[in-house]
Amino acid sequence: MSIVIEKAMVLAAGLGTRMRSVSTDLPKPLVKVDGRTLIDRVLDRLIDAGVKEVIVNLHYKAELIRAHLGERYDIKITYSDETDQLLDTGGGIAKALSYFEGKPFLTHNSDSLWIEGMGRAIPRLAQHFDPARMDALMLVASTVTATGYEGRGDFTMDEDGHLFRREQARVAPFVWTGVQIVHPRLFEGCPKGAFSTNLLWNKAIEAERLYGVRHDGIWMHVGCRDGLAEAEARLAAL
Repeated sequence: MSIVIEKAMVLAAGLGTRMRSVSTDLPKPLVKVDGRTLIDRVLDRLIDAGVKEVIVNLHYKAELIRAHLGERYDIKITYSDETDQLLDTGGGIAKALSYFEGKPFLTHNSDSLWIEGMGRAIPRLAQHFDPARMDALMLVASTVTATGYEGRGDFTMDEDGHLFRREQARVAPFVWTGVQIVHPRLFEGCPKGAFSTNLLWNKAIEAERLYGVRHDGIWMHVGCRDGLAEAEARLAAL
């Protein structure tokens, strides 16, 4: 099964405190990696995958992101302003939910980059997404080969693609890349205000409705100075 994803949300409202050592004047989405900003790289990827419209949530130095994206005319951009209250991942998406008009949509963290493998990652996600079985389908990457990532991983995955949380004190084989296709039903009965999407993923895991697709290229997390340097080295080597 394959669906068409024409709308996406770019999560750009984080405080980016770990990246302040690189630049105290810019929000993290405007930090450049190998000469191009993180958020421009995300938008380039979405356009390449056929996305026509994006909604971008804003908080820290929101006016700088608005001004920068005001120079792009190749994709329709709407803003979800969180300058008065930072809503975390789940609350931020919930605030923007009406924008997607009840249809499945894609979310993309602004600090997630990758090098493609055998196929393009976002079209592969759309090809595998089945709204009858899935509340969310995540793009996951190998924990041990991820660039700029030092954690223990997030998920295990069975042969059917169901995702399960990492067991405590163990290393999980897969880390979430910050990219997923979501059905709006994931947010049914969600809390008001600020909350983490982890709450909804846990419910989806219990219902066996959280799935994953493994990225077959190299995923890069650009969350701090070291992650930025590693990503630039990877991209420069292409």
